[in-house]
Amino acid sequence: MIGKLRGRVDAIGESELVLDVNGVGYLVGMGGQALARLQQGEEVEIHIETHVREDAFKLWGFLSERERAWFARLQLIQGVGAKAALAVLDALGVNELESAAALGDASAFGQAKGVGPKLAGRLALELKDKPPPVGRSFAPGFSVSATAGIASADQAVVNNSGNAAREEAVSALTNLGYAETDARRAAAAASRANPEAETGDLIRLALKELAK
Repeated sequence: MIGKLRGRVDAIGESELVLDVNGVGYLVGMGGQALARLQQGEEVEIHIETHVREDAFKLWGFLSERERAWFARLQLIQGVGAKAALAVLDALGVNELESAAALGDASAFGQAKGVGPKLAGRLALELKDKPPPVGRSFAPGFSVSATAGIASADQAVVNNSGNAAREEAVSALTNLGYAETDARRAAAAASRANPEAETGDLIRLALKELAK
C-alpha cells in the first residue's frame, strides 16, 4: 500500500495527475480544486488513499491528511463511493465539510456534483454528532518547492490554523461542561459565521449559539 508520495508534477489532467517520483510516473486521481492549486514541474507531497480491487489498483491523492481522512470516512456511508466522496470534498473543502457534518446540513452536501437530496440527507444524518476523523500522524510540515508550490503550502497552513482554532474552542466548551456533540455544533456554527475568527472569538460566538 502507498500512504504518501513526494515528487514532481509531470502532467495535470482534468481529474488526475502524473507524479514523477525518482523516474517513476504515478497516476493519481485528484479533485478539480486540488489540481487547480498545482503547477506542472513543481515539487509536491501528496497524501495517498490506495484502493485495491480485483480488476483495478487506484491511487487517490490529497494535499492534506485531513482531506484524505475525510475521503476515507465518507466512504463508510452507504451509497458513497470514491467519486462521490471526492465530489463532496471538491464542492465544500475540508473546513466547510466539517461544519456541515457537525450541523447536519444536508443542503451543504447537496452542493456536490452527483449527490442528490436522498444521499445528502443520509450524509447529514450519518455524520452529525460524530467527531472528525483523526487521520494519520506525520511529521509536521508540508513539503513543496520553494517557488511554484507556495500557494499550496499557504492554503494548507490556513486550513490547519482554522481547524486548530475550532478544536481549541470545542475543548474549551467541553471543559465548561457542555457535551462534545453540542460543543462541536456550536463551534461549527460560529466558524461558519466568522471563518477568520481566532479561538477566543470562536468560543464567544459558540457560547451565544449554545444560549439560543
